[in-house]
Amino acid sequence: MISRRLIRIKALQILYASSKKKEISSTNAEKELFHSIEKYYDLYHMLISLITEIVEYENWNNDLKRKKNIPTASDLNPDLGLQDNLLVKKLSENIELAANLEKRKINWKIHKDFIKHIYSDFTKSPIYTEFVDLENHLFRVDQELVVRFYSEFLADSERFVDFLEEENIYWNDDASFVIAMVIKTIRNFNLSSDKYARLLPLFKNNDDREFAKMLLRKTIVNREEHLKIIDSHTRNWDTDRIAQIDLLTLQLAIAEVIEFESIPIKVSLNEYIEISKYYSTSKSKTFINGLLDKIIKALKEDNKIKKVGRGLIE
Repeated sequence: MISRRLIRIKALQILYASSKKKEISSTNAEKELFHSIEKYYDLYHMLISLITEIVEYENWNNDLKRKKNIPTASDLNPDLGLQDNLLVKKLSENIELAANLEKRKINWKIHKDFIKHIYSDFTKSPIYTEFVDLENHLFRVDQELVVRFYSEFLADSERFVDFLEEENIYWNDDASFVIAMVIKTIRNFNLSSDKYARLLPLFKNNDDREFAKMLLRKTIVNREEHLKIIDSHTRNWDTDRIAQIDLLTLQLAIAEVIEFESIPIKVSLNEYIEISKYYSTSKSKTFINGLLDKIIKALKEDNKIKKVGRGLIE
């Protein structure tokens, strides 16, 4: 499931990409946002199927070794650490995964060299060598190997980072979120899971889908009003001197605080301060934190912030 933090990040990316235009169409921006979110879900399916593709390569590679004119003992009796992996077998048989790969036209066959190199890198890693030395391969042990493949090996692979950069400009930003989503999916499987086991949906619920749409729309539609609010609290600053990414982060934060009655102010503040750490300058966190504190105090005094629900009414 896509997290709300990543939804906020993607909204910020869309706004930044559109910031050079004189006018921003909320309709076009929403299309771009949801296209980006769908590409995120493509990456989820690509990554969850990556381990099955690696096993297919291992099968092919081992068969090739056995067919050598003069095979060695290791060629005839290769390690089957991945081929016999119980978790990978369940993923290979999963009906929903197969259907979504076909529907989304995801095909690892065009990336044979990447699969080959990732397989080679992984089978040389301590994670793999420790695993193949084990005598008993219970389901939970097989499952843990796959988890470590994603959480430790793939997450630190420079080859994987290079691959993402070549495939999609947003996927490097998405990778850590998608890996967490893949690991959650893997941990949902157990020994009794059959081919009908469900994968994770793109959105947790319709509220998250609506949040994505309305956050971007309200930020764009109320842009001039929000810029006036920012300008009134930065009288010693020319707003043109504020970093563009900081300005957009502030606009998103103001839109969220005003428009979403069920989201606590503290949550919104913390989210945008965290986002500023990764997408702006080293001084942005302090600047955005201090400015939002002043803006929110003034909005409360003007009764422009209304929160409903337990623990939200002040």
